[in-house]
Amino acid sequence: MENPVLAEVTRGNVVESRHRGSAIIVDADGGVVFAVGDIERPVFPRSAVKAIQALPLLESGAADHYGLTEPEIALAVSSHSGEPLHAETSLAMLKKAGRDAGCLECGAHWPMNDSVARALAKSGAEPSALNNNCSGKHAGFVCLSCSLDEDPAGYVKQGHAVQRAVRGALEEVTGAEHSSERMGIDGCSIPSYAVPLKALALGFARLGTGHGFGPERAKAAARIRAAAAAHPFMVAGTDRYDTRLMSLLGARAFTKTGAEGVYCAALPELGYGIALKCDDGAGRAAEVALGALIARFLPMDEATQTAFAPLRETVLKNWNGIEVGRIRAPAA
Repeated sequence: MENPVLAEVTRGNVVESRHRGSAIIVDADGGVVFAVGDIERPVFPRSAVKAIQALPLLESGAADHYGLTEPEIALAVSSHSGEPLHAETSLAMLKKAGRDAGCLECGAHWPMNDSVARALAKSGAEPSALNNNCSGKHAGFVCLSCSLDEDPAGYVKQGHAVQRAVRGALEEVTGAEHSSERMGIDGCSIPSYAVPLKALALGFARLGTGHGFGPERAKAAARIRAAAAAHPFMVAGTDRYDTRLMSLLGARAFTKTGAEGVYCAALPELGYGIALKCDDGAGRAAEVALGALIARFLPMDEATQTAFAPLRETVLKNWNGIEVGRIRAPAA
């Protein structure tokens, strides 16, 4: 059976495109609150699990050892746009560990923010690893490695102490085995493991509540959520979905995009974790699907509902600024 439609794209009054996928909401005990589609099929969460990957940085004491600030902790869980503040903060994190950008093994790419990329190109400069959307996460990995007295060289490899700690955190938080048979290499070169969508939702429910965590892990999760709520720009960037949503909802929601149409979220006051995957990998569909689920389950006053509307339904305009359609969750 095909997965259901999570989002549709209209032109005028006609549905022009449809995006199918699966989605699930669970509580911190693993109880299913909502589910559609194949929630057992293993998917690569990609960048959606950066907050879980960052837990060892905090619970090991490395973040405090190097005096990482709230904005730096937020950047450690980010998929940032490569804007100047993002690159500067990544470098600052590395300097606190006595390292520089040469330690980063994520590779270089142009900033995801178009205006920043154009300005960089106009200046005649080339992008560096600091502009990579994963540079904050990787700076955190370097800090963790140094705090463990491990050579950071090769920290992206499965057998390195950093990736062993990350894999352990992922398995413990999601409750799913992260096996080598279901391992791939992410865009930033670290291992990525395919796990059921249901496990990802459980991981985010636990991340949002600390349920089932020991004291240090619960404290680390709370600090990550607080950092993201206080500094949502660092988690993504100018006009990015995660930044917009967390700027509006603050600590009521922690959201994180992943590549290929994956999105995860924690709703701490409800104790819920959300995970979804669009089959065709469309990020535009994953955003409105997540927005629709949050709007459906998270109570909001009238003013917040109005402000949230653009996050659950995207207005499409042509080059002349004329509205031509919408991206929206299908009518129930």
